[in-house]
Amino acid sequence: MYEPDSLRAFDLIIDARSPREFAQDHLPGAINLPVVFDEEYAEVGTTHRTDPMLAYQIGVRYALRNIAHHLELPFFGTTRRAAILVYCFRGGKRSKLWMDALETIGYKVQRLPAGWKGYRTWVRQSLDDIPARLQLNVLSGPTGCGKTRLLHALREGGAQILDLEALASHRGSVIGAIPGQPQPSQKLFDSLLLEAINNLDVSQPVWIENESKRIGRVQLPTALFQAMHRSHLFTVQTPMPERVLMWHREYPHFAKDPVGLVTQLGYLKALVGGTTLQKWVSMAEHGEIDALFESIMIDHYDPAYLRSTHKNYSAAGLCTQIRLDTLNPHNLIDIARCLIAASSGAG
Repeated sequence: MYEPDSLRAFDLIIDARSPREFAQDHLPGAINLPVVFDEEYAEVGTTHRTDPMLAYQIGVRYALRNIAHHLELPFFGTTRRAAILVYCFRGGKRSKLWMDALETIGYKVQRLPAGWKGYRTWVRQSLDDIPARLQLNVLSGPTGCGKTRLLHALREGGAQILDLEALASHRGSVIGAIPGQPQPSQKLFDSLLLEAINNLDVSQPVWIENESKRIGRVQLPTALFQAMHRSHLFTVQTPMPERVLMWHREYPHFAKDPVGLVTQLGYLKALVGGTTLQKWVSMAEHGEIDALFESIMIDHYDPAYLRSTHKNYSAAGLCTQIRLDTLNPHNLIDIARCLIAASSGAG
């Protein structure tokens, strides 16, 4: 029931849980048509502690009203022969209320066995098993070298990619938060990641960017993290002027607020030393943006990258060097096509 092909058989997947639960995680393609909303759900739960029967009475009253309102949506007014899947937390009362209403109308309805909780168990198990079957090509290289741009060029060239930073809504480093784009919860990230993996052809290579175990506030599944470190490594090398330009493109908010950037990096004092940190402060205060970006990369990110690569990929097999003299999109496409051709020939 949880497999992608099985889910695609439905015209509509209804998540009957509260909006707060839905935001934390949900099945791919599901829409949230809650039986009870957040405040109503809290009221029912509080009442249940002292008077369970009254709690159910309140809950059913809210449910009938909310379901009646949802049934006014255009989908139900224009679709007569739809196949509908409905689920709640454990496949219990909330999904049954929806199912009874829809079956009474005449829709073909199924209730998800074990609800979201069963789905979540399947996600965890799948993320433990599937990554070992992937043929990964890992793009590695210091920050600002254009790995993500090259990854996207590979996709444009027809290769399969797994864009972890896009799924995590984060660029991967301590300063990688994307303004205006909150990260998903860990559970939702897992769901998004598994959905992306299930859309891949495991018989063909998959390109992925080297990441730490943690991307912002979410973590990679251990099986995927380990699979990356057993894979073919492609190390990207890019001249510093191009990397500085990349920082301007990727972090325009820091170019506008260099003092804020250095403030975020204040915790690095124990690693880089007080003299280096004070140098960054001075550069930021004087608006020396290019020099600041370059120094942060040279004094912190490059050594950190070398330590991490040596630790995690010392046992890796093949390692291929990629020289990107420019991060011009046309050059990246040319490099991507060469990589795809070489990868196909090796396979």
